[in-house]
Amino acid sequence: MQTFGAIEAGGTKVVCAVGSGPDDLRDVEAFPTTTPAETLARAVDYFAERPVAALGVGSFGPVDLDPQSPTWGHVTSTPKPGWRNADVAGPLGDALGVPVAFETDVNTAALAEHRWGAACDIDSFIYLTVGTGIGGGAFVDGRPIHGRTHPEMGHLLIPREPGDDFPGVCPYHGDCWEGLASGPAIEARWGRPAQDLPPDHEAWPLQARTLARGLVNLILTLSPQRIVMGGGVMKQTQLFPLIRAETEGLLAGYVPLPADLATFIVPTSLDGNAGVLGAIALARDQLAGDSAGVPVPASPVTSGGG
Repeated sequence: MQTFGAIEAGGTKVVCAVGSGPDDLRDVEAFPTTTPAETLARAVDYFAERPVAALGVGSFGPVDLDPQSPTWGHVTSTPKPGWRNADVAGPLGDALGVPVAFETDVNTAALAEHRWGAACDIDSFIYLTVGTGIGGGAFVDGRPIHGRTHPEMGHLLIPREPGDDFPGVCPYHGDCWEGLASGPAIEARWGRPAQDLPPDHEAWPLQARTLARGLVNLILTLSPQRIVMGGGVMKQTQLFPLIRAETEGLLAGYVPLPADLATFIVPTSLDGNAGVLGAIALARDQLAGDSAGVPVPASPVTSGGG
């Protein structure tokens, strides 16, 4: 059995692993995301001791996914200091001498949910992560949506809560969806991180209403068969029934929803491993030349000396 490499590159930490799927996930190692040079060197050192046939990378972004672009595989307009325009895929491929597949972190997690998790029985769905930021990946007919760049669902501009003067925390847009409902937004508003707020805190009904406003826009735009929600904030499981009720109320019967909304807005089912498992799926598809799951560019694949 071939072994594949996985990198889940987040703005706070990087997770590396090797394996071939959910039943074969080995040597998972996490370390802080520091500078590009230091972070990528640490990843190279990890895989130098664990040879792989191909490498999949799911990265925080925005990122360049255009196969014809000279900056394919780069992080682009991120607010994370030091990472703007950083080349991620190129140095990894050059150092390791293996094919590299590159995607957004949320599309990568969505791929894992589609192949092995909460969306394995459908082809059109949204994967949304709510944590340090808000990010979303959309699959339509079994493929992720790519376009001029890639969806940036977390920066939707949504209606404000009446009378709410919280300015939001997004450095680009202030009170966009991420600016109002991400983990840092919760901490900025309430003075404590989400995990320190009790389940009956007044933060959670407000959070559910804010998340539901964004979900309604996505439902009306993309008509998903299911919405899978993950990320640190969604570990507050009391949010799910609140979000379902708010979403149903805001839609007001305009579009049909399943009778049981617990089958429509659901938690991730991969125990926090969706990112690295999706990266393994990317690597498998890359080596096989199979674009059935995620279209992986042929020309920018890097290899030693390339």
